[in-house]
Formats: sequence, structure tokens, C-alpha cells
Amino acid sequence: MMATTPRNDGRDPVLSIDELTVKIASDAGIVTAVQSLGICIKRGQTFALVGESGCGKSMTALALLRLLPEAGWIAGGSVYLDDVELNQLPEHGMRRIRGGGIGIIFQEPSTSLNPVMTIGRQLEETLRAHTSYRGAALRERALWWLQRVGIPEAAKRIHDYPFQFSGGQKQRIMIAIALAAEPRLLVADEPTTALDVTVQAQILDLLADIQQEMGLAILLITHDLAVVKNVADHVALMRAGKILETVDAVTFFSAPDHPYARQLIAAVPNFAKRGRPLSAPALESLENPVATVAAAIRKPVELQVAPLLSVRDLSVAYRQQGGFWSKQVPVTPVVNGVSFDLYAGETLALLGESGCGKTTLAKALLRLLEKQAVVSGLALLGDQDILKAQGARLRQLRQSIQIVFQDPYASLDPRMPVGEILDEGLAALRPDRSRADRSKAIQGLLDRVGLPANTIDRYPHEFSGGQRQRIAIARALAVEPAVLICDEPTSALDVSVQAQILDLLNDLQRELNIAYLFITHNFGVVEYLSDRIAVMDQGKLVEVADTPTVLAAPAHALTRRLLQAVPRF
Repeated sequence: MMATTPRNDGRDPVLSIDELTVKIASDAGIVTAVQSLGICIKRGQTFALVGESGCGKSMTALALLRLLPEAGWIAGGSVYLDDVELNQLPEHGMRRIRGGGIGIIFQEPSTSLNPVMTIGRQLEETLRAHTSYRGAALRERALWWLQRVGIPEAAKRIHDYPFQFSGGQKQRIMIAIALAAEPRLLVADEPTTALDVTVQAQILDLLADIQQEMGLAILLITHDLAVVKNVADHVALMRAGKILETVDAVTFFSAPDHPYARQLIAAVPNFAKRGRPLSAPALESLENPVATVAAAIRKPVELQVAPLLSVRDLSVAYRQQGGFWSKQVPVTPVVNGVSFDLYAGETLALLGESGCGKTTLAKALLRLLEKQAVVSGLALLGDQDILKAQGARLRQLRQSIQIVFQDPYASLDPRMPVGEILDEGLAALRPDRSRADRSKAIQGLLDRVGLPANTIDRYPHEFSGGQRQRIAIARALAVEPAVLICDEPTSALDVSVQAQILDLLNDLQRELNIAYLFITHNFGVVEYLSDRIAVMDQGKLVEVADTPTVLAAPAHALTRRLLQAVPRF
């Protein structure tokens, strides 16, 4: 289908882009990041720009605001905000547009907010630059916006710094700053990616309310197709810098025309696809009519008599900094009396809202909180207590339980080639193996996770997000663990790369009988991958049952609230 602009409904376009082309100079030469892009967004519309990582979505947003990196430039095309051609404006003219005519919400509010300025001062900065508010009226307007986006006790908290707020609250503050000058267009670049489902629902509802109130045009950049289906009026599908099709959202999801659109939609995990591969190469094999539904259905794991990992009354309390003369260091309880079992070959999904203690629980099991926290309880791996083991026994247990963190770029040493990263864990935890044996094992690991042999000589920054996560999985598998903790391993990945990682985890579990403790807020992944679900609330487990039971008949109020907040695809 040829790209089309939304039909004329009598409203003038707020944003009109025609033949926009962006180029970037790199070591490999000049790269076209955005090629002949054209879209049109009208007042009150939400226009979603979707596609895989690296396709040019965020580069398009930066081009609108003339915030391209030093190596990038606009090579052609026009960008109109109302009747003003932005590419022809001088820099002082663009400064009036940024924040005044176009507001932007970046993906990560922690890096977008100034850590040494109070949120009140940051709001006032925008209002002072783009509105006539001054003095007491300026402070009152900043306070009004904090109240409008739902910050509790806004009058007190206006003097607080960004680190004193939760992730969802920081995103609300970013929305307030982006909308403070009442721009005509809001660019929302992955505004809910790092949020749990309840906070995500609150943010989306907030944006919808403000959009209706202000008649705001929204350019939504995201890889979450469930969010797109629930909030977008029109969808533009982007790949390799080009828009492949632009249609209304109903048509995009009910009758996708482009093969790439069908591929992305097929890669979205859900309960109905349990046991079936999600990534494109594997899906092609299922299109053979010989493949039967019975062969594709995920069979329940038969739980053995003895669990592989047994956790009883695990509690974690973070130590706070005591005063100079203080003999006792106060503690803050985070995990309180958690008990569960994990069986070989099983995937147990650990769910809960942000801050409930999921990651703290995982770090406690890995003995990564020795200095920061007081940990008590029992965590038996086989017949050995992880929490009490020391010396050689602890090293042996660490070989049996490993973790894959959420952000592979942060968890891989950027100064080490991949071969050394993989060898480091093997050398430390498997000193009985020779260097030659370790090298052979590393090559086998790279083959197993689908990476080329020359990976060992390259550095983490040379790989895509999905490839880096494969490296992180290979590192965890290097010591042949029995238990693998996966802490949000797919939340930062687009839907097609997520599908590849989920297929890989399924294959590895079938092959090696690994037990997964899977921490996530993505309910599609939970429905697709997990055998049982454990729900955590304020440091306690409030519900543990098999996945079909939890999804069909949730027993706890929090579980019901989480399920109600999930944007359904």
C-alpha cells in the first residue's frame, strides 16, 4: 500500500512533513537515517510512528526540533508547524519553537531532568522562556501544572529534586514541563517503556485527558503495538529510514497490508501463542499446513517432588547512613517474608508494581546486597543455603544461579571485547577448565545464541540492543547454571527483537532444562512464557498460582488491578 496522509476532516494540519531527509556522517561514510519522510498530524489527533530500533523514529523527532547530533544534518524536505517552515528558521527562532510550539517527552526522564535543580525551578524555566507569567503568577502556574499531572502534595514537593520521585512521577513531571507553555504539538518518544502497567495506564490516561482539554496534536513514537492500538488514530510504519505505509489505526491492526506490518503483529506475545515461535524465520516454518495446533501448544511443566530452588521467609532491609555518633544503623524493609519454590524446566514470572521489591529479591538471591542490606531467611539451591555459603561453596553456588539484567549495555564492560567478557566468568567460576577448553566453550555459546564467530573480537558498542542481550545471555549460560534470573530482559527491545530473545529462551530451556525466574511488567511476555505467576505487593508475595488460573481468576485485588491496566492487543 502506498503511504497516504490522513483523510481531510475539516481540521487544518498542525504538523506537515514533506520529503524530509536526514543524513549522518559515520566512519563507514554518509548514512541516510531518514529518507523522503512525509506525515501530516491534525489538531486533536494521535499519530503513531512505529518500527524497529534504529529505523529512524527518534532521529525524525530530533530533526523536527533541530536537535540532531553534530554528525547529522537535514539534507532535504520541509517541516511545517501550522504555516511556519521550521527548516528555514534561524536558531533563535527555533528556540521559541522548542517548548513553545513543540513539546517533547523523552524516553528516560531520569536523564532528561536536571538533577541539581528542583522540579519547580525546571518548570518555571520553561514558563519564563515561553509565557508571560512572572513573579507569584509564575510560581502559581508551575504549581498548577504539578497538580494537573497528579503529583501528590504538589505545594510541598515543588521544592524537591528529581531523585526524590518515582519513575512514574518523574515521567509526569516531564509531561508537565513539556506542556507548560501549551504547545500545539507534543512529541512523545517512548513515554511509557520503562513503566509498569498501572503507571503506564495512568500516564496514557493523563495524556488523553490533556489532549482533549487542549486539542493537542501528538506524535507518539513507540515499539509497543498494544499501546498504539489503544491510543492512536493513525499509524505510520517505518523501516530503514522509510515509511512503508500510513493508514488509520483500525485498518493497520485489522487488515495489515504490508508484509512487515504482518510480521510485527505476529511477533507480539500473548497467551494464544504459547509454545509457538514468534520470530519471523521460525514463523515461516509454521505456515506449512503440515504443522498442527497440537504440536504448537505449550505443555504444562510437570513439577518434580523436590524444587530446584526453595526460598523461605526471605526478608531484605536496606541499611541507611547512620549519624557520626550513631551506634545503630537504621534499616528500611523492602522484601518481607517471601517464600516460593522454583522447579527445573519451569518459568516462574514475578510481577508487581515498580518499587515492590522484585529486583531487590533477585539481587538478594545472588548475594549482591552484602554491604547495602540486611538479608535473612533461607534460600536452598539443592541442599545448599545460598544466603549462608562462603568461600569455595559460594563460588560453586554462583555457578548454578546467574542473572540477565534489563540493560545489557550497562551490564557489559565497554572496555572489554566480548570474548574476554565471556571468558571472565568462566575463568572465575570454572578454574578447572583450561584456556583452550574455555575458548571452545565460548565459540559454542555464541553459536547457541545465534551470534557470528567474530563476535569475540568486537566490543559491546558494535552490536544492536538485541545482540547485546544475546551476549548477556551467553555470559550467564557460560557457567552452565541451573537457575537463570531474567530481570526485565526484553523491556528495552522492540517487538521483533523481543520475539527472537523469547524464542531463544524457550529453546535453551527445552535443551538445558533451565529454571527461569522471570521478572517483568510486560503481561504479553508473561502470558506467552510463564508456567506460574507470583505477584508481589509492598515486599510480600500476595498470590502464586499457575498462569492460566491467575489470568482467568485472579485472587488478589492487586492482580486484578494489574490485569485491568494491561493495554490489550
